Amino acid sequence: MPATVIVGAQWGDEGKGKIVDLLAEHSDLVCRYNGGPNAGHTIVADGETYKVQHIPSGILRGKECVIGAGCVIDPAVFVEELDYLAGKGVAIDRLHISTNAHVIMPWHVVIDQGVERRLGKLKIGTTKRGIGPTYADKAFRLGIRVQDLFDPKILRQKLEVALAEKNVWLERVYGSEPLELEELAGRYEELAQRLRPYITDTSLLVDRALRDGKTVLLEGAHATLLDLDHGTYPFVTSSSTVAGGAAPGIGIGPTRIDEVIGVAKAYVTRVGEGPFPTEIDGPEQERLRELGGEVGTVTGRNRRCGWLDLVALRYAVRLNGITSLALTKLDVLSAFDELPVCVRYRLRDGTETAEFPAHQSDFPHCDPVYETLAGWREPLDEVTEIAELPEPARRYVEFVEERLAVEVSLIGTGRERERVLSQRGEAIARR
Repeated sequence: MPATVIVGAQWGDEGKGKIVDLLAEHSDLVCRYNGGPNAGHTIVADGETYKVQHIPSGILRGKECVIGAGCVIDPAVFVEELDYLAGKGVAIDRLHISTNAHVIMPWHVVIDQGVERRLGKLKIGTTKRGIGPTYADKAFRLGIRVQDLFDPKILRQKLEVALAEKNVWLERVYGSEPLELEELAGRYEELAQRLRPYITDTSLLVDRALRDGKTVLLEGAHATLLDLDHGTYPFVTSSSTVAGGAAPGIGIGPTRIDEVIGVAKAYVTRVGEGPFPTEIDGPEQERLRELGGEVGTVTGRNRRCGWLDLVALRYAVRLNGITSLALTKLDVLSAFDELPVCVRYRLRDGTETAEFPAHQSDFPHCDPVYETLAGWREPLDEVTEIAELPEPARRYVEFVEERLAVEVSLIGTGRERERVLSQRGEAIARR
């Protein structure tokens, strides 16, 4: 399986970082194909907790890592992340950044924050890190790319053009101080020197790796239901999060992709605004949040929690062409006697559907139709094989497989990297 996409199958925070870290042990390259520092991964390895934003999770395995052209980069945040990992003894010399990735500039952050304030109750719930405005400038052909940072003349020209417009917006619309050209140019030329050792033609690098028979993991940020085209618009991110976005995001042809592994929690969480049919009412939501440690890696915001939604998950399987699922955090459900699972939506006219609604006016008004499965009330701490799972836990996994017609190939039973079971009947990545 030379090229495998790892994609979030819900609203994000499914544990993709852990799955990528796990599979990276047997891979040669790990590549991030979309998003920016609004997408964090938390990995627990050897008792140490690592939190990364820009850099692919494979860095912890000492693998060659790529940040593709489909990503946006905040150089200051990136440098902080480099120093953070180096301080923890992680080797960062095998990291590569695409010359075509776009740069998050200070005005993008101010505009992102200002737009959210002005929207008030209609806010999207962004991380306010400038991601959306950066992708917007990319589409307007006004963006600054990583390669521009290394040519002072081009950088100043682009800054001058941008500031002529952006400063007007900053002052008159958002009430912020204008940005000064020379100060900005000097700051980013300095940051460029920290980035210089990592700049690569990443499309060529990955293509050559595949031609040489190496295994490549393509790591997505965010998740399917936050996709700009197919997610719960407008409460989405600003890039293509689905598996189909991996090829252009890295710079390879779609025929190079062999497998798509969707990552889903055994329940569902969502950060930010937007409809969420299976969101739990009352104290059980807080209980699930505490048990699952559902706080955002990047933002520190509490995640909204709900029961597993198979209608939305079936939609993710279809959109991504998912060939197998990694079901994470099964252990968190050990505290519940009964486990509702959403199998259909009830629409406003009283009809029921097992398919995700195509019209935005329908989805916010969907009521979940549940089937309730038995809980198991047993810890999964000592489980090392799927056969050792309590019978109700095995039935829960089988129920997902039956309803989606997709194999659950990996099962997460804890935060640590070794706490993953495979359908081969043994824990993998166990040290």
